[in-house]
Amino acid sequence: MTLSAQIRDHHFDHILLNAAGVMCQTTEELDQILETSNTGAVVTKSATTAPRPGNPKPRYHEMQDNLGTINSMGLPNEGFDYYLDYVLDKQNTTSKSIFFSIAGLTKQENIDMLHRLQDSNFNGLVELNLSCPNVPGKPQTAYDFEATQAILEEAFAFFTGDLGVKLPPYFDIVHFNQIAEVLNQFPLAFVNTINSIGNGLVIDPETDTVVIKPKGGFGGLGGTIVKATALANVRALRQRLNSSIKVIGTGGVTSGRDVYDLILCGADLIEIGSQLAIEGTPVFDRVTDELTAILKAKGYDNLNRVRGQLQIIE
Repeated sequence: MTLSAQIRDHHFDHILLNAAGVMCQTTEELDQILETSNTGAVVTKSATTAPRPGNPKPRYHEMQDNLGTINSMGLPNEGFDYYLDYVLDKQNTTSKSIFFSIAGLTKQENIDMLHRLQDSNFNGLVELNLSCPNVPGKPQTAYDFEATQAILEEAFAFFTGDLGVKLPPYFDIVHFNQIAEVLNQFPLAFVNTINSIGNGLVIDPETDTVVIKPKGGFGGLGGTIVKATALANVRALRQRLNSSIKVIGTGGVTSGRDVYDLILCGADLIEIGSQLAIEGTPVFDRVTDELTAILKAKGYDNLNRVRGQLQIIE
């Protein structure tokens, strides 16, 4: 069974990856993802220039009835230099691709980090995270289409590597049209959709209190509860983006069927976030087994028979 994909010159023997933010903050966690057989790459924690402790705890909660998770992590990370040192070392010893994710708190911070990556020997893919909903006082850039265009214009004026963007979920058809019109102007390698659905609220039924501390209990939703939104965003963007821009599907993946559905909608690679936090790296083996069983039952031997083949009711 072939579960491979390609983004430009980067070949992935497996379509499953970790989502930035989950099991990827430390070198030990990153190594664990790389050493897991049923992953095609590793994605670093979204880096800021300086290390950040993130928001106060409790900042993560698993909802009842397997609905998913809510978090307000606030971009805790070890800082740009920590991850640059790691990827420069690992790219010489691993056959898997590496995604370096960055999430500056200002446009200039992002541009400065991209300059440093451009001037380094890093040969992997770069993810520009324009979609973190959990930093107090910092809006999600990709909801501002003019700001998104401005940062991409400045970035591509000098950056020549394989750059993609991580996007928040969109909920209106006109917004799909507007963001695609912006993105199609640039030689992006990929888009990653979706980040968590920002500013949900979960209440503990025993105590009548919110379940996380930051922002008065508001946080990003992930897991099962966001699957329908993730499918819609993958489908809508795949229909609108240039064919040269690959799509990474993220959000709501808890089973092989979830992976299959995202591929049907046009995803090239799949990231697992909340379920990885819940289950650990064994999730990759389980989901792979479930996906393979579905493909075999349907008589498919590779994903090209499935990718983008979602049927509609005429």
